[in-house]
Amino acid sequence: MLLFVGLGNPGKEYAGHRHNIGFMAVDRIADDNGFGSEQRKFQGHVREGRLGTEKVITLKPGTFMNESGRAVGEAVRFYKLDPADVIVFHDELDLAPGKLRCKTGGGHAGHNGLRSIHAHIGAEYRRVRLGIGHPGHKSKVSGYVLHDFSKADRDWLDPQLTGIGRAAPLLAAGNDARFMSDVAQDVQQSSPKAPPVKPEPAKKKAEEPEKGSVFDALKGLFRD
Repeated sequence: MLLFVGLGNPGKEYAGHRHNIGFMAVDRIADDNGFGSEQRKFQGHVREGRLGTEKVITLKPGTFMNESGRAVGEAVRFYKLDPADVIVFHDELDLAPGKLRCKTGGGHAGHNGLRSIHAHIGAEYRRVRLGIGHPGHKSKVSGYVLHDFSKADRDWLDPQLTGIGRAAPLLAAGNDARFMSDVAQDVQQSSPKAPPVKPEPAKKKAEEPEKGSVFDALKGLFRD
């Protein structure tokens, strides 16, 4: 069995924030793959279903981001899971918007949700890093992540979430490389197309001067 954890903050006022892209991802997986209805459990909200041959529980912690590990730790102990059975979906400042990367283990890079999970189950869980881009300066990070995605962001966000839902069975099967490739393809194919470039009109061929003219004489002067 696998535990898919989406990170975010609970409450309608946070639902569209960049920090909540993890919630969006697990919701799309559950919706698109016929998971059961949401239930309150483990200090959060869970749904159960299957991805291929794997039973999967999605979990959205009901605590705020910096206490996410409490819910994750409770679910891991209840189901007697190893950290390797946990896949966490979270926002990633160090990846460009629309980019996605999978990894196992490593540091939390200052992400408070990951920091909390580290404290409760250790670092050796799997992660899906969902790029949201960086605002450019550390002082702007809080306001940036705690703000709704822009309308322009929907051009990559919607196809990425669709791709995540469609390719989730690959992730559950451990085929991270194919999962990343398939989601990236969905984003690329759905990106707004650049307007077609109009071909330049063909240039008229310069008329050749007659032999023996003054042009022939001048050309001879400038030969290498």
